[in-house]
Amino acid sequence: MSGIIGKKVGMTSIFSADGKSVPCTVLEAGPCVVTQVKTVESDGYAAYQLAFGEKKEKNTSQAMQGHFKKAGTTPKRKLVEFTTFESALESGSTVTVEIFEEGEFVDVVGESKGKGFQGVVKRHGFAGVGGQTHGQHNRLRAPGSLGASSFPSRVFKGMRMGGRMGGDRVKVQNLEILKVYPEQNILVVKGSVPGAKGSFVIVEK
Repeated sequence: MSGIIGKKVGMTSIFSADGKSVPCTVLEAGPCVVTQVKTVESDGYAAYQLAFGEKKEKNTSQAMQGHFKKAGTTPKRKLVEFTTFESALESGSTVTVEIFEEGEFVDVVGESKGKGFQGVVKRHGFAGVGGQTHGQHNRLRAPGSLGASSFPSRVFKGMRMGGRMGGDRVKVQNLEILKVYPEQNILVVKGSVPGAKGSFVIVEK
């Protein structure tokens, strides 16, 4: 699995050859610096560690400063490991959007928007109580009975209830690359990508 680290710029739409408006997401992908080449002999597995996004030196620990210095680069914000690349990479080399081609399909990983504490209607799509008769009053969006009485006298794990929603790692698969702009380090992919504007994403081939 090879890929690149980037940021979500936002959504727009472009027109296809037959004149249809296609929704798409603009990603600022790379350039990423290879900060470490892991091998089976030294680390127990083979991988390439890529870094993206500038970070102030004062906000970087001394251990990480030494790590970036060894790779010959400035401190970075995001580190991700990829297992394979088409060509062998060396520590300090750069990966750009040129590893992708228009028409290629990729997977995009991001962190979904956090929604805070939500009830069962928004979180799980419960319908709530249908009618307002029979003395329901203000219980229209309540979850209703949980089905447990004297036995088992507890709520089963995994019960769909209110709770924290969003802020999860989400992978969207098979998104088509519509445009590649190497000069601006821009990828335009068809469809939506998880996360807010400016959030980090991982584009996998």
